[in-house]
Amino acid sequence: MSSYNFSTRAVHVGSSPDPTTGAVIPAISLSTTFAQTAPGKPIGEFEYSRSSNPNRANLEQVLASLENGKYGLAFSSGSAVTATILQSLPIGSHAISVGDVYGGTHRYFTKVANTHGITTEFAHDIVNDLPNLIKKDTKLVWIESPSNPTLSITDIAKVKEVISKSSNPDIVLVVDNTFLSPYISNPLNFGADIVVHSATKFINGHSDVVLGVAVTNSEDIYQKLTFLQNALGAIPSPFDSWLAHRGVKTLALRVKQAATSAQKIAEFLSTSPNVVAVNYPGLPTHKGYEIVQKQHRDSLGGGVISFRVKGGQDAASKFTQNTKLFTLAESLGGIESLLEVPAIMTHGGIPVAEREKSGVFDDLVRLSVGIEDTEDLIQDIKQALEAST
Repeated sequence: MSSYNFSTRAVHVGSSPDPTTGAVIPAISLSTTFAQTAPGKPIGEFEYSRSSNPNRANLEQVLASLENGKYGLAFSSGSAVTATILQSLPIGSHAISVGDVYGGTHRYFTKVANTHGITTEFAHDIVNDLPNLIKKDTKLVWIESPSNPTLSITDIAKVKEVISKSSNPDIVLVVDNTFLSPYISNPLNFGADIVVHSATKFINGHSDVVLGVAVTNSEDIYQKLTFLQNALGAIPSPFDSWLAHRGVKTLALRVKQAATSAQKIAEFLSTSPNVVAVNYPGLPTHKGYEIVQKQHRDSLGGGVISFRVKGGQDAASKFTQNTKLFTLAESLGGIESLLEVPAIMTHGGIPVAEREKSGVFDDLVRLSVGIEDTEDLIQDIKQALEAST
């Protein structure tokens, strides 16, 4: 269905009516194994659910389509995707990551990957620093755009150009697209070799599934990751796959609403005397705004905002406890609005000097904007700021 637009594919790819019953929504297949007509000859395309399952296959198919990729793979979590990609690298490999990266990804690079012979360097200006960081054993470059939680934007095409012109042009470029979802950006279009998501967030969108996704156009990468997906077994359940697939069908509607509200909230925060600074890619004052114009659908900034509260850590903490609609909780991308203090919560495991170098200060608050009424959310933020600063 490649000729159809995004929302049409989101509804129909991997979701054909059942040929036997006519059901318009695929059934949940809980079977762990599938019958064979002879040894090594399954009745259909499925043999054992760790290797593949009808619901997981449906989800992988639609997400590959929405990311403009050939191959999709679903995993038990976003962290499982990270682990599997890093496991695909040879011992002794060198990796390069943006400095402002999700705390769980940073933790895997520095606490797990290093134990099986992979070293990682972090760049705070990836485009300009990359030429001097690439080595003969560099195998991977990891980008988040926007980054978590300071919402910095990376020009994916420029990073790919630097890699292509280097002495090591076969480096795999991975882009974490969690903050935008396939609706706003498709990193494969700009040169990424793999695009990854914590599908727990916007893709599922209902805060009731933990799931990860990788999409690629490379047959070689797909074969490596498929082997590890099966060998490591970090796969989602059929029910979680079914739930995430259900969430995909309303992805465009949800993300558009969240991004529209986030834009207005960011504009409000930019004028508030109780705010030190605002990070939001949709603001013309954002450092990466020009890149947003070419990498994001309709120049949307996404549904996540971060800002520094006047009054320091105490004021930021009070703000999170005074909201009525925004719930203080980790995660993002759900239909409900959430907020957190990254320095204490999602990025608490990163050394202070290192996180502050990326702009993650104690007074930084991250908002995940849901699909509630925009004006209600703005009023909630306004009263919480007034009560806290």
